[in-house]
Amino acid sequence: MFDLLGTALVNVAQVKYLLPLFFGTLAGVVGGALPGVTITMTIIVVLPFTFGLDPLQGLAAMTGVYVGGSAGGLITACLIGIPGTPSAIATTFDGHPMAKKGEPGRAVWLGVWASFFGGLLGGAFLILATGPLAKFALQFGPWEFFSLFVFALSMVAGLVESSLAKGLVSGGLGLIVTILGSDPVMGQKRLTLGIPFLEGGIDFLPVLIGVFAFAQIMSEVERMGGAEKLADAVDRSLGLAVSHLKVIGEILGRPFLLLWVAFIGVVIGVLPAIGGSAASMMAYDQAKKLSKHPQKFGSGVPEGIIASEASNNANVGGSLVTIMAFGIPGDAVTAVMLGALTIHGIQSGPLFILQNPELAYGIFAAYLLAHPLMVLIIGLSTSFMLRIVTVPKAVLFPVVLVLCVIGAYALNNTMSNVYVLLAFGLIGYAMVKGGFPLAPFILGVILGDQIEINLIRAIMTDADPWLFLTRPISGALIALSVASVVFAIWQHYRHQSKVAGDSETDF
Repeated sequence: MFDLLGTALVNVAQVKYLLPLFFGTLAGVVGGALPGVTITMTIIVVLPFTFGLDPLQGLAAMTGVYVGGSAGGLITACLIGIPGTPSAIATTFDGHPMAKKGEPGRAVWLGVWASFFGGLLGGAFLILATGPLAKFALQFGPWEFFSLFVFALSMVAGLVESSLAKGLVSGGLGLIVTILGSDPVMGQKRLTLGIPFLEGGIDFLPVLIGVFAFAQIMSEVERMGGAEKLADAVDRSLGLAVSHLKVIGEILGRPFLLLWVAFIGVVIGVLPAIGGSAASMMAYDQAKKLSKHPQKFGSGVPEGIIASEASNNANVGGSLVTIMAFGIPGDAVTAVMLGALTIHGIQSGPLFILQNPELAYGIFAAYLLAHPLMVLIIGLSTSFMLRIVTVPKAVLFPVVLVLCVIGAYALNNTMSNVYVLLAFGLIGYAMVKGGFPLAPFILGVILGDQIEINLIRAIMTDADPWLFLTRPISGALIALSVASVVFAIWQHYRHQSKVAGDSETDF
């Protein structure tokens, strides 16, 4: 294993792989630092530029976007109190107060170096755990895969705090999208509405681009503003000089905290569709509970920044484990990476490492090398990036939208994908306005085909439906699915009761 990793590191260090990795990391850092753009939108914009590259070059670029974007959000979170990404929300709690107290450099670099160390810990888990988990997944039959995909879907719907019903409806709509076209066994047309290009089904990448990018752009256009606050931060960024050894010492001087929050990030990353924002919030909460001075949290303590950023980047390693070992996207970013693998004719899942060892270890190497590149890029370009965030959104978002349309068209060089993007962009925007979460919808679109195919395979192999419950792994996954939904219902009613109790207290 370590021989393969060493060879991969030497291979990825070549210019033809290092350049896509560098520019991907740069794009990730910039996209992460731009409030409202998000890592998902950034990787969607980068995706079309990878079509002409070989698989490792393309995946190196996207891995760079993922790592760079996960760290980039801390820059604006610390300096102006606006998180560039949702996963940097917890960083604002102590990062911005520390910057306002006259230590912007310390705040930013505590986040950067915590991201670096947390990411490397996540990388160790990625390298050591993917192989054993993939071997475990080889024991899976169609019953187990069906139950695993159902479990992934149930977790997403169950983790929607605002409305459980809307989360379930959103996931159901995503599943409906996957049955457009012909059924996988008899080839019968389903829900084609007489539209010829629907007969072959819909590629999920135009759906994903439309739902996430278009809906996000429209939502951000509605609340455009804050340019003055961003401009003020440019001058503050000039005070970023700091003793790196001292900052690193602050982080490594809290080894238990670093290991614990990185572990939280990895575990949350492995669980499908929860995301870095949940990991950073949970890690921040744990850091506060473990602290000897919890009352100081929120006033600019280093533990809050370290916890948020270390778990945030460790989360990336956990998400990559899920896609490489099981073929399930852990979040929207790995969903795009899964699509890129499919475009190159590569099947992700339990056999991925065995069938594509050079590519698998190349991804490991790209992930590891992306972290020092991320530190270098942030060190050289923080002031410049803060000038980029002052670009009016009226200029920025049309450019992003055009790149998204080009990406959808370039997928198969057909206008039908552009129509799909626009249609689902409107659907996604309507869902956002109606309070329906997008994550269950997207996961339904991604997993729907696999749920149906594995259900059919299981029934064709043995028509006994009880096998879904009596086979140990499948039964355990079904039980976890039920437990996830039951827990979500309990959590939802508990939240509703608390809100009702608070409102009564106000009166």
